[in-house]
Amino acid sequence: MRKLVLGIFWMLICCVAVGAQTLSPEVRAFVKVDAPRVALTHVRVIDGTGAAAREDQTVVISKGKIESVSDTASATVPKDAQVLDLHGYTVIPGLVGMHDHMFYPVGNVVFGEMAFSFPRLYLAGGVTTIRTTGSLEPYTDLEIKKKIDAGGMPGPKIHVTGPYLEGAGSWALQLHQLNGPEDTTKTVNFWLDQGVDNFKAYMFITPAELAAAVTAAHKRGAKVTGHLCSIGFREAAALGIDNLEHGLLVDTEFQPGKKPAECPEDPENPVLISKLDVNAGPLHEMILDLVKHHVAVTSTLPVFEMGSFPDRPTMQKRVLDALSPDARSAVLERRVRSSDASAIRHEYGSEVSPWPAAFKKEMEFERAFAQAGGLLLAGLDPTGMGGVIAGFGDQREVELLVEAGFTPVEAIHIATFNGAQYLGEADKIGTIAPGKLADLVVIKGDPAKKIEDIENVETVFKDGVGYDSAKLIESVRGVVGSR
Repeated sequence: MRKLVLGIFWMLICCVAVGAQTLSPEVRAFVKVDAPRVALTHVRVIDGTGAAAREDQTVVISKGKIESVSDTASATVPKDAQVLDLHGYTVIPGLVGMHDHMFYPVGNVVFGEMAFSFPRLYLAGGVTTIRTTGSLEPYTDLEIKKKIDAGGMPGPKIHVTGPYLEGAGSWALQLHQLNGPEDTTKTVNFWLDQGVDNFKAYMFITPAELAAAVTAAHKRGAKVTGHLCSIGFREAAALGIDNLEHGLLVDTEFQPGKKPAECPEDPENPVLISKLDVNAGPLHEMILDLVKHHVAVTSTLPVFEMGSFPDRPTMQKRVLDALSPDARSAVLERRVRSSDASAIRHEYGSEVSPWPAAFKKEMEFERAFAQAGGLLLAGLDPTGMGGVIAGFGDQREVELLVEAGFTPVEAIHIATFNGAQYLGEADKIGTIAPGKLADLVVIKGDPAKKIEDIENVETVFKDGVGYDSAKLIESVRGVVGSR
């Protein structure tokens, strides 16, 4: 009875209507624009298709969807619309984050769920849809999704990934270790019943377990991605995997002495990776094989950048401000250790780290994969040293794609439309066009000319409701790493 009374109280007192959804006071505190019809006038449009930016456009939003996109000179602005004059601003589709965990490193091989801070930061950064791409607390992720969808807390739309599909021998204490194909099939079906819609295979999974996961998932319309070690990319493609995470830097198939179904003792070999040729030989053949099997690759350049370079990137003040005192100290300490010349010399026999060259090769791989017709996705992976966090890291990923050789509009296309296409939602999100959901990011400046402007997010529309990015960021100041 008490639960019923509380439920009625929540529905009658705590929520107010905005469009077709009800938003709680907690969410409304961050709402900047809530009119049934909105006109974004004199705005530059980067529509997510890869086409050139269009100047001086008017985008009309009605009832949560895009009603029209046209030149401002010829546009008809509805009389009842709230008009926003956006001279000097750009609008892009909401980012679709395809490796966007809800957890963060809080200790030695232990990760904490950032159920409060990360949903807010993803939304503040312009990320309106995420795939969690591996869940340590899948029930928590599912409940966060439910609460966001019901208007009870601010955050992006979430595609919840099931718990990691990991084999025996895992280093991670928080993961269930599968004991064969039958256990794998039961695990996949159980979590599909709970509401997840995709899975991630992990480092020690066996070929038989991966095959069982793919079969069970595909039978029910779900997809499987993987951060693999025991299985190389070409073998995974042959087993029917849909997506591979991180790219070349985690593919162990090129390592001499790699044994079938076993993760090498030292899975990362930056010296070897940096010497591979994307245009000929085994790596080129692997690229063509992935494209042939329609296997997507998710780029997660920020997590490698943070862990690979002793002098870059410069830790942004906004990132340090978001971290809790303990997390901030831990990140800065790790940064100092990673740049220690004696440690580099001890590990690699040289004071010059091989990781920058390997990172450059990863960028070459991603460019070559996309040029060959592969579907490249974008994410951040907020793990590693802890300096890559929700929202900010998604923006950095787009910047690094440009550094890899993509044009700014190509990079935005990868981070918007490609993710929507993989998720089967390209008819609803991923580009700016009439009939699509009004998931839009209003940016001060012109990221088509200066990609760093993508960090200047001011308003994020999700289903036509505009959220204040600065308020969302301020609400989690000093929190990341604790909750």
